[in-house]
Amino acid sequence: MKLLDVVALIENIPELNLYRGNVGTIVEEYEPNVVEVEFSDKTGKAYAIETLNTSQLMTLYHYPLEKSKELI
Repeated sequence: MKLLDVVALIENIPELNLYRGNVGTIVEEYEPNVVEVEFSDKTGKAYAIETLNTSQLMTLYHYPLEKSKELI
């Protein structure tokens, strides 16, 4: 995962009011596997900005992917 990737949360974090499926954008990379994600609504208004581990996220793609060893 890298800066500005669109990601989705893959687990519930109720103490942060974030739930599986929430969509956000990586806005900062702090160290390997630790990123800051901004979660926004459909109008672009941020409702949460949290530091998360990349294991809690999945990258979303808006185009077909070619098969690669990275994705398998």
